[in-house]
Amino acid sequence: MDHDHEDDDDHEHDDERELTDAEARAEAERLVRRDVALAQIRQYGDPVLRMRGAEVEAFDDELRRVTERMNGLMHDAEGVGLAATQVGILRRFFVCTLAGEDRVIVNPVVTPTGDDTEVDQEGCLSLGPIRLPVERASRLRLEAQDEHGEPVSLELEGADARVVQHELDHLDGVLIIDRTDPDARREALGQLRPRLVLA
Repeated sequence: MDHDHEDDDDHEHDDERELTDAEARAEAERLVRRDVALAQIRQYGDPVLRMRGAEVEAFDDELRRVTERMNGLMHDAEGVGLAATQVGILRRFFVCTLAGEDRVIVNPVVTPTGDDTEVDQEGCLSLGPIRLPVERASRLRLEAQDEHGEPVSLELEGADARVVQHELDHLDGVLIIDRTDPDARREALGQLRPRLVLA
């Protein structure tokens, strides 16, 4: 899931001074890291994004290596969640940041708690700059395992609940364009379809 950058404009207006050379270099490096990370994340149109991940059975060094790499990719791409299917692995696990803490979530099962839902804008690291209104359960219980096979049980609400539902959708081959309203879907698909190049 893409990180929300709505506050970025406010910061730019607060401080109009010129960037120092060091700051400009750091910003350029950040953008390069983000581009390199996004190049390793499957993008809309890749068939793997429509496939369902299989349960994880082996909690081994390979799983820990992969989740560590995914965590780095997620941060470099400036996201708050990244599912295994987004890096071409058809297994049921994802990495995410919940309440400011990086988590590895394996074989997740989600149960909404209560009937409350809310609509909010969501982005996705596999859908470029597109943001869409998506309705999600406001609160949920997450039962899963961590990368060592230890049980994870969390009660989540708000943004954290939304991140988990977004990533769980990826494991089922579901994207935010499937969860939005028809008008928003039509507009998004118009942007996502490759442009016809006339010679």
